[in-house]
Amino acid sequence: MTAPFDIVTFDCYGTLIDWESGIAGAFLRAAAEDGVTVDRKAVLAAYASVEPHVEQEHYRPYRDVLAETAARVAHSLGWPLAFERAHFLATSLPEWRPFADTNPALERLRAAGIRLGILSNVDDDLLAETRRHFTVDFDLIVTAQQVRSYKPGRAHFTMAREKIGGARWLHAAESNQPRRPADAARRRAGAGVSRPHRARRLADHLITPVPRPLPPLRRRRCRCRRGRA
Repeated sequence: MTAPFDIVTFDCYGTLIDWESGIAGAFLRAAAEDGVTVDRKAVLAAYASVEPHVEQEHYRPYRDVLAETAARVAHSLGWPLAFERAHFLATSLPEWRPFADTNPALERLRAAGIRLGILSNVDDDLLAETRRHFTVDFDLIVTAQQVRSYKPGRAHFTMAREKIGGARWLHAAESNQPRRPADAARRRAGAGVSRPHRARRLADHLITPVPRPLPPLRRRRCRCRRGRA
């Protein structure tokens, strides 16, 4: 069977990496060190509201985005976190783990002859640490640090298309909506990925030939906008 795409790129955190567990765990541990109890759902809801605004204020390294977001979230929850301690989130990021089916799915795609890439709102060094958790290598990496911009801006996709050339390209992300005019302008298809409870859906969908325009996968709206990173 001929693969329908030459290259598949992914958002990383929330699509390949279980960042809700990483974020919530880091907050609960740091709060406990200060003798504070925070609710996991409240942390994730506040994080989903705050982080996109921090990213869009102006470009800053992602580790600084994480620190500023952590400080604002903590204060919104009544936890008087000292800013110098707000770097706990960036410190924890290298330990955030992939979803259980991430590596098997990536291996299936690689075995099908499909090139792989990551387009992520992150710093190069942080992503390098995360990539230790994957069992395949990636042919294309585009980060916020490289383009000095955060998705949903177009810079990641513009750089990716320049590097990919005319190859058939699919971008898969937890937050992808049905195909939009912007996707057509970037000459890529988009696939939504439902997280966290699904079974083999990622690789099955991306390897199976599909009609154009590409229909999205069934998905749930998530608290942390998982596909954004």
